Amino acid sequence: MESTETSIGLQYYWLLLKRRWQPASSVFILVVFLCTLSASLEKPVYEAVGKLSLKKISPTSSLTGLGKEIGEVTSVGEQSNPLSTEVEVIRSVPMLEKTIAQLKLKDPVGNPLKIKDFLAKLKVMNIRGTDILTVYYQDRNPQITAAVVNTLINLYIENNQTVNRMEATAARDFLEKQLPQAEATLRQAEVALRQFKELNKVVALQEEARSAVEVIAKLEEQIAAAKSEYADLNAQKFSFEKELQMNPQQALIATSLSQSSAVQEALRDYQQVERQLAIEKTRFQETHPVIVDLRNKKETLQALLETRIKTVVGETQSKQGNLQIGDLKPKLIEEFVKVEAKRQGLADQIVSLSNVQIAYKQRMNVLPRLEKEQRELENKLQVSQATYALLFQKLQEIRITENQNVGNARIIEAPEVPQEPIASRKKLLIISGVLLGSLLGMATALFLESQDKSLKTVEEAKECFGLTLLVVIPALRKSDKIAKGNFFWKNKPNNKDLERSTPKIVVKNDSHTPISAAYRMLQANLRFLSSDRELKTIVVSSSIPHEGKSTVSANLAVAVAQVGRKVLLVDADMHHPVQHRIWDLTNQVGLSNAIVGQTELRTAIREVMPNLDVLTCGVIPPNPMALLDSQRISSLIDEFTALYDLVIIDTPSLNVAADALILGKKVDGLLFVARPGVVDSASATFAKELLKKSNQNVLGLIVNGVIPNHEPHSYYYFANESHSNVEDVRNVKIN
Repeated sequence: MESTETSIGLQYYWLLLKRRWQPASSVFILVVFLCTLSASLEKPVYEAVGKLSLKKISPTSSLTGLGKEIGEVTSVGEQSNPLSTEVEVIRSVPMLEKTIAQLKLKDPVGNPLKIKDFLAKLKVMNIRGTDILTVYYQDRNPQITAAVVNTLINLYIENNQTVNRMEATAARDFLEKQLPQAEATLRQAEVALRQFKELNKVVALQEEARSAVEVIAKLEEQIAAAKSEYADLNAQKFSFEKELQMNPQQALIATSLSQSSAVQEALRDYQQVERQLAIEKTRFQETHPVIVDLRNKKETLQALLETRIKTVVGETQSKQGNLQIGDLKPKLIEEFVKVEAKRQGLADQIVSLSNVQIAYKQRMNVLPRLEKEQRELENKLQVSQATYALLFQKLQEIRITENQNVGNARIIEAPEVPQEPIASRKKLLIISGVLLGSLLGMATALFLESQDKSLKTVEEAKECFGLTLLVVIPALRKSDKIAKGNFFWKNKPNNKDLERSTPKIVVKNDSHTPISAAYRMLQANLRFLSSDRELKTIVVSSSIPHEGKSTVSANLAVAVAQVGRKVLLVDADMHHPVQHRIWDLTNQVGLSNAIVGQTELRTAIREVMPNLDVLTCGVIPPNPMALLDSQRISSLIDEFTALYDLVIIDTPSLNVAADALILGKKVDGLLFVARPGVVDSASATFAKELLKKSNQNVLGLIVNGVIPNHEPHSYYYFANESHSNVEDVRNVKIN
């Protein structure tokens, strides 16, 4: 399927070239001629070459290790090529202007050479896979080529070194401005860290945290042990209180009183007076002086006792039981006092240990925040130190680099004055001309084809009109055609051309040509078109003028007459009559005269050959349609039918007048002539619609003036033996 489509496409282009070979050939020859002329006029051109090597860093920097970043050939974007950037630097306007000014380059007129002309001669390329740039310059003067390349690459190297030094100077200025700021930032960071440590009493937070954990653990052990011992002493205290019936304070007071000799002495005197009073009460009355004296003495001793007790314990003991210390167990009270003293000491110890533990825990809670703040301050200090150190180091390096030659380009091949011109481009120009001419010729053919809206082949005519194809009439031979303008450009001949170039009756003059055979086939096909009755009258017309309808009418009449049938050829084209010129007759009397009754038919009709008579148009009336649509023309057609076997009426084209449509309704049928390359699709469509709307009896389609070599299926329409007799030309466009 694809091969078939390809062959059809190739056939289409081949036929297109065959149709448009003259303009395509003209364009081809013109282009080849111009290229050949340009090659012959070309003067020798010389070319000088210089090469530059670019390194990522300059040789000096690579030796000293300083300034490696300056002048480094690197790409900025992912898709960019640093060497391409350097190529554009060499081709930059400032570089070219300096070269032109330094060498005083002139154009052929003597004016300073323009940048665009300089660039046309300059070529800068990167050798693929290397860091080498090649500079080419062409000129007709070999000395100028070498001087231009040498000057340009030297200017580039100077510019490269200058730019790199400028980078170093700019870097030094920047570092000198940044270094004091970095130093101030470093000092601020140091002060902040020191103040933090002093304020929070920080020495070593990690060691402090580890030590605090250990201390808290030990404190917890000590508190637990103290609480356990405190519980034991508490139990002993309760036991002593129960046994002694006194609290620890009372036991302490009792112990103090038992150890005071004054209190004990006063207590003994008091007890002795009290016993004596009790004895005397048994002997005497209450009012007895002895009793009164003893009672007073008792009160005096009691006051003395209370005074001594107050002196010892600080308060008066009014209870008698507290003063009877002689009855208590001194050792038990002593033990009780010791237990209470130890218990109080443990309670104080537990409180003290708990306070210490709380203080450590509070410190532990603060340590993470302190560590974070210390790390932040230390990080700031480290960054400030690193920044200051780096800036200081770079400043020292850049000061050294600034005095170095940091250019990263060097000449590896100096340009030499060329001794011979570069290879001639004559062959290349000629080959290019042939190729360009072929392309332009084909483009011209395609352009003309696209602008030409005419029907170009028999198949297109059949498809457009949709009529029965009766015959295909080939183009006239070269010896029979008229000389006229280039028909490929669709030039229409004027009336004078038509008068001077009226074609011959091919069927009459040469009966052995393919055209004669085509007309004989046409007359045979007409006899078989109607089986019920014989065709007696037919009208011949076309879409537009110059399709050869008059020629077809004349030759068809001859072909029918040659088979012995009596034929009348009527020229009803009252707009541009042609038949009188074809048959070399006068046109003073004809059809128009017969219609209006100015002459008789026998006078107007003239015999041109055996069995063939011709009725010319006659005087051209001002309104031909009125004559052809009259009753008189119908009567004349009836007379013609009675006198002749076949009447052929030549009528105007459909786009000229409606005469053919009027006469077509008065005859047996209409023959429609179409000529490829003359009729366009719009006119053909318009004619087809007219025929359909007027309900004409169209007998069939005659395709006239066909060039066999322009047809994709010429073998189908023409016999092989006839091809050699048909020239690839077109018949004159005669109405």
